[in-house]
Amino acid sequence: MHVSELSAVPEWLPEHLGGEGIEELYPPQADAVDAGVTEGESLVASVPTASGKTLIAELAMTASVARGGKALYIVPLRALAGEKRAEFETFEQYGLTVGVSTGNYDSDGEWLATCDIIVATSEKVDSLVRNDAPWIDQLSCVVSDEVHLVDDGHRGPTLEVTLAKLRQRNPGLQTVALSATIGNPEILADWLDAELVDSTWRPIDLKKGVHFGQAIHLEDGEQHELGVRDGEKPTAAIVRDTLDDEGSTLVFVNSRRNAEAEARRLTSTVEGALTADERDRLADIAAEIRDVSDTETSSDLANAVEEGAAFHHAGLASDHRELVEEAFRDRLLKVVSATPTLAAGVNTPSRRVVVRDWRRYSGEAGGMEPLSVLEVHQMCGRAGRPGLDPYGESLLLAKSHDELDELFDRYIWTEPEPVRSKLAAEPALRTHLLATVASGFAGSRSGLLEFLDRTLYATQTDEGGRLERVMDSMLDYLVANDFLERDGDDLTATSLGHTVSRLYLDPMSAAEIVDGLEHADERPTALGLFHLVSRTPDMYELYLRSGDREEYTMIAHEHETEMLGSVPSEFEERWDDWLSALKTASMLDDWASELDESTITDRYGIGPGDLRGKVDTAEWLLSAAERLAGELGLEWAPAVREARTRVAHGIRTELIDLAGVRGVGRKRARRLFENGIEGRADLRDAEKSVVLGALRGRTKTAENVLENVGRSDPSMTDVEPAGSVAVAGDGSDENDQSSLGEF
Repeated sequence: MHVSELSAVPEWLPEHLGGEGIEELYPPQADAVDAGVTEGESLVASVPTASGKTLIAELAMTASVARGGKALYIVPLRALAGEKRAEFETFEQYGLTVGVSTGNYDSDGEWLATCDIIVATSEKVDSLVRNDAPWIDQLSCVVSDEVHLVDDGHRGPTLEVTLAKLRQRNPGLQTVALSATIGNPEILADWLDAELVDSTWRPIDLKKGVHFGQAIHLEDGEQHELGVRDGEKPTAAIVRDTLDDEGSTLVFVNSRRNAEAEARRLTSTVEGALTADERDRLADIAAEIRDVSDTETSSDLANAVEEGAAFHHAGLASDHRELVEEAFRDRLLKVVSATPTLAAGVNTPSRRVVVRDWRRYSGEAGGMEPLSVLEVHQMCGRAGRPGLDPYGESLLLAKSHDELDELFDRYIWTEPEPVRSKLAAEPALRTHLLATVASGFAGSRSGLLEFLDRTLYATQTDEGGRLERVMDSMLDYLVANDFLERDGDDLTATSLGHTVSRLYLDPMSAAEIVDGLEHADERPTALGLFHLVSRTPDMYELYLRSGDREEYTMIAHEHETEMLGSVPSEFEERWDDWLSALKTASMLDDWASELDESTITDRYGIGPGDLRGKVDTAEWLLSAAERLAGELGLEWAPAVREARTRVAHGIRTELIDLAGVRGVGRKRARRLFENGIEGRADLRDAEKSVVLGALRGRTKTAENVLENVGRSDPSMTDVEPAGSVAVAGDGSDENDQSSLGEF
């Protein structure tokens, strides 16, 4: 189908697509148009990676906006939200407005009402519904990217319930669900009352196979030699062979440690293939990586990048990941070793994909277990970039003839598993039942059952009794903890229940926080509050390593009077979880005591991204705790506010006033304080030379800080810094991080 034949789209769109080099639609895109996607028809598109799913979404959204509506694009990851916003912003030249929203779960996002296209994570959309964002009623089109993630036990129920609520609130809503190839797309189409486009078409060939011995064995029976030299690993041989054909390689491994080790090993393979220009550009990127964070992880990544390789996992800071992804897309990096997180929709195609590890550790299984077929196919789908690669090739690695046969049977010749709802799990249902009542989607037990009948779970199961039993158990819990009131069949959210729902808290987290604050006999300490929020279901605790149990048991005894709520016995089953929360709280306390980031990541065996995640979560939970304390009339709200501010900035108590000035943060605040400037008032009145000296002679920084604190004459013209000033380039905090968020 030629783009000039498109109907019901804005008149500017065909010419715009032509300018982008798109003259003919891909077959799945043409099928979507034939199914009515530009005319408001709901659609499920189950097609391979790189087969044009985003354009299907753009056709639906721009056509919907042209009819006077508003479009919402739901992504599973924050990183994808920024990527998609950048893609859609090209439409702003035609008068459309694009907004992105991923944080502040207790906000109604009022400013988004002026946007034509909104990009948000499923969690953010869920929170907007809970906070009764008025513009939700104006939605005419919602796109759910990577909709197969409804199968994910953690995030799936939120996406499932959110889509059900949007469709109930807007009965005429066009729903466009985009997915990789899955085993049961017809079930998703049935659930969403949508047409189905189910295609295996790709713009370039994807060859899947297994490397064994000295050869590649492909799914069509073809074999060709790919020799492994003496002392060489199969992965290195594949990367070397790909480089000989001027291609890049993406290697999937099963752990962060393996990703980092593989990148280090592969530098010796790729380093010799770099041109002088590539070396210079990679050196610049490595410098940016070092500026992001002063940790060992950051240094290791930068060292690898300088030699043309990189690793990618959730322990990296978000800026680290973005730099790696961009350099890999630009083909400056020749190989990236990654954990499976990189396969989840981020645009990082390569000539070859190597699935080195097809098993990973599972706590539930108590050992190693195989990856799902869907996950492996997602990884394989990263191979081949239209317009740049003649083909894509994905390879698993076998160590024996038996494993060669097993990998073909398990992954190469097997269709992905069917997607199954995970809604009937207690944590998910506990949270979403409260939100469904609090936000007015149901006002009774029978109303809840009617709402749940709109979910994917109800569409694909005949076991309605199981969901009903779990629902009743969770309703008993919510009533017992004063989040809901029950009068016969009727259900009403209490004031506390409304607050918990708007704060986007797991009710069990709220119950833990409320219990801890209500039973505090004296002003809570920061460590006590950090421990309180660290033992909630909304915080992922740090694992106890060998030797940690004894160490943190001693810490628990030393600080027993600071702990909020009942302290379990060392012989209780929950003791280890309690200690894991204490380890997490100790890490937060170290950060709020101004320990260096590198010291903390080394001490706790984590990456800078882990630290950022824990700090963000603690700040959010303490903010919620402050609201709950106010809701219940408890006297500890100021103590909670102080702990929240300290962990947000990573500062001791005396820096709270200074660190709140925009552009200051933890390191600059400490230097100002050591120069006798102890608060905002001091900063407004301080000698400019003293301020400039404390801020390392950085004139522009000093002017911005003084302007932000309200000084009427912030100019540093002709001002000389007082005291000792570090010279840029001498290794003394050149990045001058004002906060953890500026890694």
